[in-house]
Amino acid sequence: MFDIKYSKQAVKFLKSLDKNLVSRILAKIETLRDEPIQHDSKRVEGYNEKLFRVRVGDYRILYEVCHKVNVISIVKIDKRSKAY
Repeated sequence: MFDIKYSKQAVKFLKSLDKNLVSRILAKIETLRDEPIQHDSKRVEGYNEKLFRVRVGDYRILYEVCHKVNVISIVKIDKRSKAY
């Protein structure tokens, strides 16, 4: 099981969203805890090889996986048009 760490940007963005959307995003993040690289996870091209993204509606969750210390770092959460 992986620990999850949130960046300041991710926390700030979550606080600005509607509660229903926040619960959907957090539910998706919790599924990453057991299996960080899922069937709908995609590697973000042009960045380091540990950066992945998953989709929740029009939003993207960008995260890094560190298998050595079992940590998932939520780097950024944003709308698709602004996430990359």
